[in-house]
Amino acid sequence: MATVFSSNRSGVLIDGQAVEGLQSLAFRVVTEREDVRAVGSSERITVSFGLRTVQGEIVVKSANYVLDTHLNDQTQFNLVANLKKDQAADAPKRTLSFEECFVEGKSFGMEAGGVAVTTYAFTATRIREE
Repeated sequence: MATVFSSNRSGVLIDGQAVEGLQSLAFRVVTEREDVRAVGSSERITVSFGLRTVQGEIVVKSANYVLDTHLNDQTQFNLVANLKKDQAADAPKRTLSFEECFVEGKSFGMEAGGVAVTTYAFTATRIREE
């Protein structure tokens, strides 16, 4: 059975500080891959794997000055997402730890009658799931 984590119960920390106005956090793990071909055949015989990186995005209402500072100074940070299902003590939970992160880009948007949102693109050296 699948565990459904609640965004209302979960939280994200950057260097131990809560991210205010968090709208979303998305990431993907990317591993370089190269097919090894057989001589005289159109099929691969194996796969060679290489560098693995983590690419993500954080969307916040208005702006996040901590992330702005990391973007301007090109300094690294750690990000921790504490995912929870509900407030019960025995409720399922998971911790995602993004290590050695750098902010790579920033985009801003505002719609008529809406709230401004800023999207921060980041990379991490690794992610640990507990």
